[in-house]
Amino acid sequence: MTPLRPQHLTTPDGTRIAYRDHAPATPPASPSGSPPATPPASPPTRPFLLLHGLAGHQGEWDDLTARLLADGHRVVTYDARGHGASTRRPPTVTREACVEDAVALIEHLALPAVTLVGQSLGGHTALLVAAARPDLVGALVLVEAGPERVAADTPARIGAWLDSWPKPFASFDEARDFLGHEAWARGLEERADGWWPRVDRDVMVAMISHPTSRDHWPEWRRTTAPALVVRGENGWLPDPEFAAMARPGTERRTIPAAGHDVHLDQPARLHTEIRNFVEASDGNTPGTDPADTQNLT
Repeated sequence: MTPLRPQHLTTPDGTRIAYRDHAPATPPASPSGSPPATPPASPPTRPFLLLHGLAGHQGEWDDLTARLLADGHRVVTYDARGHGASTRRPPTVTREACVEDAVALIEHLALPAVTLVGQSLGGHTALLVAAARPDLVGALVLVEAGPERVAADTPARIGAWLDSWPKPFASFDEARDFLGHEAWARGLEERADGWWPRVDRDVMVAMISHPTSRDHWPEWRRTTAPALVVRGENGWLPDPEFAAMARPGTERRTIPAAGHDVHLDQPARLHTEIRNFVEASDGNTPGTDPADTQNLT
């Protein structure tokens, strides 16, 4: 999939949010140029808004975006404030500001009953959006994300991880090998002397510091949209938190052979789970969440 040139939305605090609005795939015309003999099925009614995690970028979603477009969905991705092509050093990086960015984008694009898909910190933002503005959200997909309080030592660990990056990377391949996936390397900026991150350490540490102050279980309980909680078999979402998120209207899935970056490790499996969940939600068909099928084969 060839990435679209990003557009920009300026928020009330002056932060520029870079986003891409992808139109769904359309069936090809016949050789004569006439419409297909068999009209396509009605397109899906919900667009998707995809939210990446800390220190990431919207290009991480390229694989899933292509699959959702092929299903006929409109897909919007964006770089969170402080990331990628969005304002690198915004005035604030609070949870509230990140929620307001997502809401502003949904309203700016008039996305009806949007399906939010968020990974890691992006999933945390998606959860808070669904709690604050249930009128905007048709479905919620949390990938390696939940409402529990982030561990107090996380900012220090994130800072140490960012300090370990050999800046600049000498080549794209070196960056890919160090960061663990080509998608992470695609988020870097190529300069004359090498490949540089498009995030600043202090901004990332400040951003992850906010969810260490308290848990967000009250917000989770306020969400009303059908929800799918996905974790990797080797991911970071703890068993107790994953179990505590079980409730009517929420499905939970564990994806084998996936770590924290489920969307990069197993994009096809993640897409299948999301597609099945959304189809069931649109049809008002309850999903199942038996413990003996959470590990999918």
